Amino acid sequence: VQLVESGGGLVQAGGSLRLSCAASGRTFSRDGMGWFRQAPGKEREFVAAISRSGGSTAYADYVKGRFTISRDNAKNTVYLQMKSLKPEDTAVYYCAARFSSTVDVIPVAYDYWGQGTQVTVSS
Repeated sequence: VQLVESGGGLVQAGGSLRLSCAASGRTFSRDGMGWFRQAPGKEREFVAAISRSGGSTAYADYVKGRFTISRDNAKNTVYLQMKSLKPEDTAVYYCAARFSSTVDVIPVAYDYWGQGTQVTVSS
């Protein structure tokens, strides 16, 4: 399985970005997907997750109402729409896949990871 993130960059506080994660090498629609992030000196933390059908989602409290996870199984892609960005959202964002249909919020529940994309929010 290969996961390739894109869409990161530099944005001012209050701005928006949309991250994409393209999957290959496996039947994408079988897998639950998640987004995590890691800031310098901090542990990797959960951001959002979506079930294989897209019918169930989960969000960390610190992004709820600002971020939206979605997926297009026909395009083998999962997205993270980020709005009202804050400087504390600055991190490397990782896409992850798990061989299960359901959502999960812990990193060890995921089987494959992308290389990450940098998001920097300036104040």
